[in-house]
Amino acid sequence: MRDLIEAALRDTDPDGPLRWHVISLLRQRGDLESFIEARRLCAADTVDERLLGVDIMGMLGPFVDRTLPVLRYLAASEDDAMVLYSVLIAFGHLADPRSLPSVLDLAVHDDARVRYGAAYALQHVLGEPPDRAGLDMLRKLAADSDADVAGWASLGVALRSAF
Repeated sequence: MRDLIEAALRDTDPDGPLRWHVISLLRQRGDLESFIEARRLCAADTVDERLLGVDIMGMLGPFVDRTLPVLRYLAASEDDAMVLYSVLIAFGHLADPRSLPSVLDLAVHDDARVRYGAAYALQHVLGEPPDRAGLDMLRKLAADSDADVAGWASLGVALRSAF
């Protein structure tokens, strides 16, 4: 496990192939050891470690009940925009409506990357039937000043309106 984590941390590109290969391997394992390591990383001092921990957690669906409190804590306490973006992407991957309050809080963030993550997450965490406040926020983001945020939110509105 330690060797895998160190290899992923050596890949400094958040979208790097080695980093995501390691995350994919840990997703396939889907075991308690992977979750514990991801949780440890989420509490680390460095942004790179927290970012890796969040990205791993977003892929560990079987541990969603243990993962959500960690991600919600980071959503409320983290200062780094890339970590917040990754928290939102993880919420989207986990697709659990219990994360909706955290997503709504971050959807009005000053940083467009964070709002983009919120636009992605919202369509996945609205629940059934879709939460009204969540749909309203998705519509608001569809008019965002950042074209990428607006585009992703518009897609989310279209997808959620189709059902």
